[in-house]
Amino acid sequence: MRLLIVEDEKRLALSLAAGLRAEGFAVDVVHDGTEGLHRAGSGAYDLVVLDIMLPGMNGYRVCGALRAAGHDVPILMLTAKDGEYDEAEGLDTGADDYLTKPFSYVVLVARVKALLRRSGGAPSPVLKAGAVSVDTASRRVSVGDEEVSLTAKEFAVLEQLATRAGEVVSKAEILEHVWDFAYEGDPNIVEVYVSTLRRKLGPGVITTMRGAGYRLEER
Repeated sequence: MRLLIVEDEKRLALSLAAGLRAEGFAVDVVHDGTEGLHRAGSGAYDLVVLDIMLPGMNGYRVCGALRAAGHDVPILMLTAKDGEYDEAEGLDTGADDYLTKPFSYVVLVARVKALLRRSGGAPSPVLKAGAVSVDTASRRVSVGDEEVSLTAKEFAVLEQLATRAGEVVSKAEILEHVWDFAYEGDPNIVEVYVSTLRRKLGPGVITTMRGAGYRLEER
């Protein structure tokens, strides 16, 4: 799952991004409404966390513009304001949920996951491919009856492959969904994680399609 945070309080935005990445999400951050609208309108995100008080274009206008253009990406609005009018205005412009600052990080994560489930943006809680079972809710992986321990990034790579089990997933697609939009490191990092997954899951589970990508075998 790939999330966009549009928040001009940079420390808060970076803190939220770090926490959500630890949950296994790929997260991009922008700090003004105009750039937020441009990024969110690209169709590359599964959910947008959108502040209301933004430079360039406020969150109400960003949300309204996205909905007017036909984008149905789930939007969780954040604001330092409170009151029925603010919440109603946010929801009237097309936001899916509303969270007032200061808020609990645990509550934010719960809201994000609930919106993804509600929108169909989240995959089936348990993905299966052959003997491999990936429980996206509890973040547990097993091969047959044996549970396998994975890091957050290893899980995210496997989840991307499991979501499209039987299909070839390119290295670029894995980078795009598991790492950040602005990732400028070595793209061969994907090979490192796939190699680790092969070691943990066993032989024959992930096939390399030379020049095309990787495929999680369905049998």
